Amino acid sequence: MKNSTNIYYTCALLLSLVVIVNCKDKKDKEMKEETPKKNISKVGITESNYGTTQDGKKVTQFFLKNEGGIEVDIITYGGRITSLRTPDKDGNMENVVLGFDDLAQYEKDNPFFGALIGRYGNRIAKGKFSIGEEEYTLAQNNGENSLHGGIKGFDKQVWEAKTEVGENSASLILTYLSKDMEEGFPGNLSTTVTYTLNDDNSLDVLYEATTDKATVVNLTQHAYFNLSGDFSNTILDHVVEIDADTYLPVDSGLIPTGELRPVEGTPFDFREPKTVGEDISEENEQLKLGGGYDHCWVLNDQQAGFRKVASAYHPATGRFLEVSTDEPGIQFYTGNFLDGTLPAPNNSTYAKRSGFCLETQHYPDSPNQEEFPSVVLNPGETYTTKTTFTLMTK
Repeated sequence: MKNSTNIYYTCALLLSLVVIVNCKDKKDKEMKEETPKKNISKVGITESNYGTTQDGKKVTQFFLKNEGGIEVDIITYGGRITSLRTPDKDGNMENVVLGFDDLAQYEKDNPFFGALIGRYGNRIAKGKFSIGEEEYTLAQNNGENSLHGGIKGFDKQVWEAKTEVGENSASLILTYLSKDMEEGFPGNLSTTVTYTLNDDNSLDVLYEATTDKATVVNLTQHAYFNLSGDFSNTILDHVVEIDADTYLPVDSGLIPTGELRPVEGTPFDFREPKTVGEDISEENEQLKLGGGYDHCWVLNDQQAGFRKVASAYHPATGRFLEVSTDEPGIQFYTGNFLDGTLPAPNNSTYAKRSGFCLETQHYPDSPNQEEFPSVVLNPGETYTTKTTFTLMTK
């Protein structure tokens, strides 16, 4: 009888435990079903002090990150991208843009590392142009020509900044007022450049400007890329593609001659992907003039507006860069004038061709060449253009 009682109590206890467990599992399941899944993004922006310029202006650095693992550092001095860290095909994070470690180095003479360029990206012949009957004279800071906005262009200004963070993107909004006749350019030009890092690993650069007097505008971004992440390597092994049937040959001062020359049968044909180094040493007058590639390609399908126009791929790391824009041209520059005198990480220096640029823009010297698309901005109009750099692996 005693054994029967024990068996009875044991069975009852086991049944109670089963009921409790089932109830708990049901409750947990109901809670999971009732609790909506949240798309938690890791996108964000933080800021820090980056120092003070020689003339006493405070410079701030902004750190943008996203869900996909991209990290971008941008400073208000020149709106410069100082670092862009992205994973390779094995997940290793490395910086892929050339830059310096401190503000003092950026204030010294340097080849516009990571900078916003304005008012006029690229060259204007003999530092002169006219709008109507009025002729304007600019600083001749590149031989007899004006380059990248003059002696103190947008790359050397401290921009005002504010931030916006959305569900899947982080934006740094930079503004600068270039006053009438600054560096010789007419009109008070109010400029806004918005960097937006998205969770799809794209970095948008949106340029906007208005003026109170007819002027010329051609803004661009001057990041130097080396997708290997090792700046002791040249970029000759990068595979580049540019969607352009023609390019702009230049004279000895690197000013376009006005001709739109077919790329077919020349070292300038990047319509199919090829390594930078494949043809860069060819016997070619244009390559001699530029010391390599330093030319503007006339992009195809300009009437289509915003579209993919170029790409670069580093096979060893698998990093792939895609460039999209609504601009008519792109300046492909292969770091020909880097000469080993500028400091690089790990106590090294930036050697020749240790970085390349893909600068979306209107054509060089457009103010003096009527056949080129106009770069004149009038009062009441808004200059707007967008370029997107998308980073991925393959």
